[in-house]
Amino acid sequence: MANKIFRFGEDVEGYNIPVLNEREVRAAAGLLFLLMFISILTVIMKGNFLMLKYAIVIFLTDFLIRVFVNPKYAPTLILGRLIVYNQTPEYVGAKQKKFAWVIGLALAVIMLVLQVIVNSYSPITGLICLICLIFLFFESAFGICLGCKFYGWFYKEKAQYCPGEVCDVKARQPIQKTSVTQLMVVLGFIAWIVVSVFLFNEYFSEKPYDLFGIENNSEALKH
Repeated sequence: MANKIFRFGEDVEGYNIPVLNEREVRAAAGLLFLLMFISILTVIMKGNFLMLKYAIVIFLTDFLIRVFVNPKYAPTLILGRLIVYNQTPEYVGAKQKKFAWVIGLALAVIMLVLQVIVNSYSPITGLICLICLIFLFFESAFGICLGCKFYGWFYKEKAQYCPGEVCDVKARQPIQKTSVTQLMVVLGFIAWIVVSVFLFNEYFSEKPYDLFGIENNSEALKH
């Protein structure tokens, strides 16, 4: 019974190592990214660290369950499974995911000590928050596990069953190739944004007026 509860990854027919469903992992990363992003935004906009402290505890608890118990019992991964239950699973190797999540767990422990227990903030906590956001964003938006990239460096072995089969060396299909024209479009788009800042910055800086006068009416009723 204990072996079924305390394990990392699941056995799936056709795969010779324990695997995880990448779609669930991406959904869970999206949920954590949203939580952390809102919490950090609250700190930046209002100087209120309360939500961030709760977010750190939630993040740490979830990763403790993922690494030391079983990913299938981690709350965010359960929610991720419910969200993508009708999508075809995309299986990825569990080993490299565990390595990546250990990195996340280590960052969460540092944040717990500095931000929650010591009740402090510094460039260290700010940098860790930024790293976590980047890792979560790349996982949820692009399906790129940045922590998994370091797996081969430490274990000197090739990861198996990577998202999008990026571990396998293969030629790109025509639909994956980027033409010079497409790159020029991207550069032109960036140039347009820069020009827009110079042309419209003063105009865009003006505060919008209340189209329907709702705010004025509310003030009048108060008086």
